[in-house]
Amino acid sequence: MSNDEKDDLLFRALAHRSRRRMVDALKTGAKTTGMLCELFPELDRCTVMQHLKVLDEAGLLIIERRGRERWNQLDALPIHAIHERWIGPYAAYAASMLGKLKRTSERKEVVSQSS
Repeated sequence: MSNDEKDDLLFRALAHRSRRRMVDALKTGAKTTGMLCELFPELDRCTVMQHLKVLDEAGLLIIERRGRERWNQLDALPIHAIHERWIGPYAAYAASMLGKLKRTSERKEVVSQSS
């Protein structure tokens, strides 16, 4: 699977509000499917399982079976890869530009005070 195909799966998974809420819920730690069903009473168990399948296919879950329970844990590495690819470089550029703006402003302030 190409990187573009992996990105498509990730963005598709995060495009749905309920899946983003599930990712948020999993940030605090692993949860069983039953726990997630309790957190989302507006969704039936089958719908929760369908959303978990999409998150799993996007590489956002680490699933562990313990007896009859299925524990779902967030794997944030795909999100981090997106950050590194698109957000990180722009954040560094923005910080650089803010630094230049600050230095320019401080120089103008020093010139104004000495006049």
